[in-house]
Amino acid sequence: MSFLKRDFGLIAAGITIGASLIFGQMVFAEKVDTKPDLPLDELRAFSEIFGRIKNNYVEPVEDKELLQNAIRGMLAGLDPHSAYLDLKDFKELREGTSGEFGGLGIEVTMEDGFVKVVSPIDDTPAALGGVLAGDLIIRLDDTPVKGISLNDAVDIMRGKPGSKLLLTIIREGADKPIKIELTRAIIKVKSVKQKTLEAGYGYIRISTFADRTGASLKEAISALKVENDGDLKGLVLDLRNNPGGLLDAAVEVSDAFITKGLIVYTEGRIKDSSEKFIAKPDDYLKGAPLVVLVNGGSASASEIVAGALQDHKRAVILGTKTFGKGSVQTVMPLTNDTAVKMTTARYYTPSGRSIQAEGIVPDITMATVKISNGDDNNFALLREQDLTKHLDNPNAATEKPVTEKATDNADEDTTPLAVKDYALSEALNLLKGINILNPRP
Repeated sequence: MSFLKRDFGLIAAGITIGASLIFGQMVFAEKVDTKPDLPLDELRAFSEIFGRIKNNYVEPVEDKELLQNAIRGMLAGLDPHSAYLDLKDFKELREGTSGEFGGLGIEVTMEDGFVKVVSPIDDTPAALGGVLAGDLIIRLDDTPVKGISLNDAVDIMRGKPGSKLLLTIIREGADKPIKIELTRAIIKVKSVKQKTLEAGYGYIRISTFADRTGASLKEAISALKVENDGDLKGLVLDLRNNPGGLLDAAVEVSDAFITKGLIVYTEGRIKDSSEKFIAKPDDYLKGAPLVVLVNGGSASASEIVAGALQDHKRAVILGTKTFGKGSVQTVMPLTNDTAVKMTTARYYTPSGRSIQAEGIVPDITMATVKISNGDDNNFALLREQDLTKHLDNPNAATEKPVTEKATDNADEDTTPLAVKDYALSEALNLLKGINILNPRP
């Protein structure tokens, strides 16, 4: 069976998804028959250790378990994204690219022995429950995370939809661990959403890069054009907390705005690991200005899109530095429905930049800001009537109280955009400024 799907997503475990969702740029490859030179001395040492464990370990251990652990150890010792996928893991990985998962809705990796949240997925238990990118999970219910593998942690986080799991989290800036109880669910991810911010200005959110993301993006742009009578003056593309996904989807999204030249290229040692992806001569925005929002949870495929648009000067990148996932993983099926996921290449932006462990630096760096409307601090400002011995209003007795009339839009959210999402409001202002300075015909 050949998948030949490249996955740029991120990280090794989609708890998220109830799958072992290694979203890193990933290639599903054919089984390859190779015969490398064998280090005989080291293999003898391996055989001796294997025999000693079989004979001397305190409890009997199955040969299959020992060998699988040895394989896992070999791959885990290479880098955080290489892994052995047993039958269950491999099945879940393949299901993961379909856009429907079971679990909490988190993309994770391992850091200093703890599970680190790369990003929560939109509209999932994790995102709705307040889990943030960068959180370190130190305990799952009563089980400490330190000392267990990422796969074991993922297994604990999976479970029957409707069942609960208590996460204990360390968060930067918090003076003590935070406890968040989540209810597991079947996660159905809609990777593309759109809305009109103001007349002529659109917003598209991409939460993951899945099979239909490229097609969904084009449909979203078409819908925005219809909503705005064909006059789309600018677009905000939101890639914040997007952990990645399929390479083909990332290329298609980039190609929707770039009319020529490289989108991304990869370089590695194995056959077919060095590839170039070239843009087709179509721009779905017809040259309208584009602002891309990114942050530390934007990884892999998101960084490919941001890097391509930045190098081609097709968009202004706004936000904070991205995650820095610039490697390519190849998934190699084995004969027994298991697989090896191994880092086989690096990817590069059109100008030749590797973002591995560096990330994309935005054109405009903007720290995370939250503007309060004054109601969040539970502190009411004093008014004259609150002062002791204040003078009375001579008309108070005869003045009729003012009653606000209900309007047809009483249920509408009137919270200013700058309060709801400051970065998005600044992106909108930036689009307007670009149009003022460079008016389109």
